[in-house]
Amino acid sequence: MDTRRELFQALAGNRRTFLKAAATGAAAAITANAQTRQPNIILICCDDLGYGDLGSYGGTIRTPNLDLLAQQGIRFTHHTSSSPVCSPARAGLLTGRYPNRYGIPRVIDQDDTYGLPSTETTIAQMLKGMKYSTTCIGKWHLGSLPQFMPTNLGFDEFYGIPYSADMAPLPLMHNLDTVEEPTDISLLLQKFTQWGVNYINNAGNNPFFMYFAPAAPHLPLMPSTPFAGSSGQGLYGDVVTEIDSSIGALMQALKGAGLDSNTLVVFTSDHGPWYQGSTGGLRQRKGEIFEGGVRVPLIARYPGAIPSGQVGTNLTTNLDILPTIAAITGAAMPSNPSDGVDISPVMRGWQADVTRDAFLYFNDVELQAARMGQWKLHVTRFNSWAFSPDPAGGRLNLPLPQTELYNVAQDMDESHDRSLRNPDQVTAIRARMDALIQTFPDGIVGAWMNTLSYQVQNTSVGALPVQLNS
Repeated sequence: MDTRRELFQALAGNRRTFLKAAATGAAAAITANAQTRQPNIILICCDDLGYGDLGSYGGTIRTPNLDLLAQQGIRFTHHTSSSPVCSPARAGLLTGRYPNRYGIPRVIDQDDTYGLPSTETTIAQMLKGMKYSTTCIGKWHLGSLPQFMPTNLGFDEFYGIPYSADMAPLPLMHNLDTVEEPTDISLLLQKFTQWGVNYINNAGNNPFFMYFAPAAPHLPLMPSTPFAGSSGQGLYGDVVTEIDSSIGALMQALKGAGLDSNTLVVFTSDHGPWYQGSTGGLRQRKGEIFEGGVRVPLIARYPGAIPSGQVGTNLTTNLDILPTIAAITGAAMPSNPSDGVDISPVMRGWQADVTRDAFLYFNDVELQAARMGQWKLHVTRFNSWAFSPDPAGGRLNLPLPQTELYNVAQDMDESHDRSLRNPDQVTAIRARMDALIQTFPDGIVGAWMNTLSYQVQNTSVGALPVQLNS
C-alpha cells in the first residue's frame, strides 16, 4: 500500500509539474506572440502645419495632446519634406521616393487627369503583403480619377476628400462614391476623427495601417462650432486646437481598444505653413525651399520600442518614413529603389544618426539646393517668390551668381553664407547634386541643364536672381 501511495503521489507531482510547465510555456508563447506581432501603424499628415505651430516646438497655440505624444516618444528637429507644396510632398511621404522621379513635381489640380502612377508602391501596398488592413482618411490630393484614388493604390477603404479644401467642387467621398457635395468644410475634421475612432474600435486582431490626413490648417480656416474662438489666437489657432483634439481622440480610442502599446503613431505635416502658421523662426514659407517652406514637425511614439523624451537633432526626411515602417514591421521593401533611409535606429535610441546621401530640394521640376549633414547649399532660385505675381518675361529658375552655403544647425534662418569659408563643403555637395540629378528622368535633367545655361546679374546673397540683360 505504501508503495502504491508513493506511486500516486509521484504521478500527481508529475502532473502538477507538467501543468505548471505547460502553463508557463503557454504564457511565454502568448508574450512572444505579442512581441513578434506586427504593430499597427497610424501615419498622420497635416496640411500646411508650420514647424513652430506646436507647443513642443516652441509654439504659442495650446497643443497638449501632441505635446504629450512628443514626451512619450521622439521629436525630430530637422525633419524635411520632399517638396514645399502639397501633392509632391504627399507622394514622397507615401512612396519613399522623390516625386520628380515619377511625374508629380507640382500641385495636382482638381481638373488634372494625371496622378500617382501604378509603377510606384505606397506604404499601404507594401503593408498589404504583411496582411495589414489599410485605410485612408482625410485629404488625398494625388489624383482624382478612379485609377489614382486610394482604393487603387493599396488602401482597402477611403473616406475623405480627393484634393485640397479650397478646390471646387469639393466632394466628401467613401471609396469612389460621393456622399456629400459640396461638403461642409467646418465639419470635415470632426467627421474624419469619428471615422478614425470607429475604425480603431472595429480593428479586430489583424494589424492595420491608418493614413490620417486632416485637410487643415490649409485654407479656408473653418473650425467646427465647439472650437471657434477656443484658442484666443484667431481662426488659425482654433483650427490647430481642433487638430490637437482630434489626435487626442484617436489616442484615447487606441487605449480603449487595448491597442495603445502595439501601435506606432507618426505625426508630421506635408510642408511649411502658408500665411498665418508659424515657421518657428525659419526663413520663408510654403512654396520655397528655404527651411520655413520644407522643415516640419515629426513625432513618433511606440511604447516599449521608442524610448520617451527623446529629441532627434539630425536630418530626417519624409522619404524615410516608408523604409522605417518596413524595418519596424518586417515588410519587404518595394522593388523601386528608395530615396529614403531607415531611421528606426534613431527612433529606438540606438544611434544619434544614420548614413545617408545628399538630400535634394526640388521646387516644381527645378533642383535648387541640397543638404549634407548640417550644410545646405543653394545653387538655383526662381526670380520671384512663391504666390507672388510673375515678373516681366515670366517666372524663371536661374542660377545664383554665387552659390550660398548655410549651416542650418546653427543658422536656422539661412542668413549667414559660409561658402567662401568652406569651399570643400561647396565642392562636395555640388558634386553629389551633379551626380544624383543624372538618375532622374530626362525632363528633370533637362530643366537642370537649362537653368545652368542662363546668365545672371551679380545680385546680393539671399536675393532673387536676375537674368542678365532682362
